[in-house]
Amino acid sequence: MRSLRAIAILFVFLLVTLILLPWQKSALWFGLKRRKSFPQNYHRFMAKLFGLRVRVIGEPVQGGGVLIVANHTSYFDIVVFSISQRVSFVAKSQVRDWPFFSTLASLQETIYVERERRSKTGEARDEIRDRLRAGDTLVLFPEGTSNDGNRVLPFKSALMGAAETTLGNDASGTPIPVTVQPVSVAYVGLYGIPMGRENRPMFAWYGDMELIPHLWEALKMGPIDVVIEYHPPMTAHGVGGRKALAAAAEDIVRKGQARALAGVFAPPKPADKDEIVIVEEAA
Repeated sequence: MRSLRAIAILFVFLLVTLILLPWQKSALWFGLKRRKSFPQNYHRFMAKLFGLRVRVIGEPVQGGGVLIVANHTSYFDIVVFSISQRVSFVAKSQVRDWPFFSTLASLQETIYVERERRSKTGEARDEIRDRLRAGDTLVLFPEGTSNDGNRVLPFKSALMGAAETTLGNDASGTPIPVTVQPVSVAYVGLYGIPMGRENRPMFAWYGDMELIPHLWEALKMGPIDVVIEYHPPMTAHGVGGRKALAAAAEDIVRKGQARALAGVFAPPKPADKDEIVIVEEAA
């Protein structure tokens, strides 16, 4: 039965995605507004299909020029972030070479970063800065890689230098700083039952795990409960620069993930069907 579940999900995923690809491509070609809104609707459907039941804690910052910094556990993170906000991502350059998935990433206007080459860091930082000034909301994973979902790795500050810029000036001539919002993500339940450390690698994709076999096994499992917490925003200037910003955001995200994994924010009750559950709560 689990294999049949995975086959059905993959069939619908591929069918729907292939049908809708031209729609998003045309939006990008002609610079249409729907290029920002369509990925959110697409991922909401995919969350239901994959059985991701997401609880949203806190309030995403609305408006232009927002840099989200978060921990990174799984390819499902892309769906989790996209359902609650209109976002694009900052990803490692290797993603650009992945068959099929690179197309999906590019259609969501992903910024690719060559983390191994320091000479390219400045170029990536400048591209992030320009996109923020254009009003985009970008998701950056400062850990530089994904992990096992039981911890948060140290945040690297290099690309967070883009947050030290300004978005222009307000009516009084005062510089407008880049808003940085720390966000923590935790995979907390399976079939509505709290998920232990031993089960989390079923959905956490990290290390030398091969993508397709791991995705296949994840799709064979049941509904997954996820907690995403949007923490109060900050600015690089307000905390003392990019290094202080990275340290402060890392501490906030680590504590947020720890609370969720400890069950402080209980997962939603099991639903009759695999469905997305979005619960917006005050921070």
